[in-house]
Amino acid sequence: MTHADTFRRYLQLYAARDLDAIADLFADQIRLRDWKISVAGKAAALAETRHNFERVDSLQIEVLSLFEAADGVAGELRILIDGRDELHVLDVLRFDADGKIAEIHAYVGRGD
Repeated sequence: MTHADTFRRYLQLYAARDLDAIADLFADQIRLRDWKISVAGKAAALAETRHNFERVDSLQIEVLSLFEAADGVAGELRILIDGRDELHVLDVLRFDADGKIAEIHAYVGRGD
């Protein structure tokens, strides 16, 4: 499985709010950072992800563009929250030697 495939799988699981399956993709020492928070470690990253899931009823994620490097992926995303709130995000993921997600950095953007 390529890093791009893992990224797409992560997004599918995120939209489905499948925390158990997401946990299988995360490295133990994962770092998660966005425009509001920064956490380190699998338990903290999963707790933050769970918190995000609890705040919404539905998520739809569309990949607008995708770039893959030897140890990472960057994807421009359009996220529809609860069928009405639109968010544009750039996710940058880095992977460890085992193909697990070691870092997720998310940057909020604009739709234009």
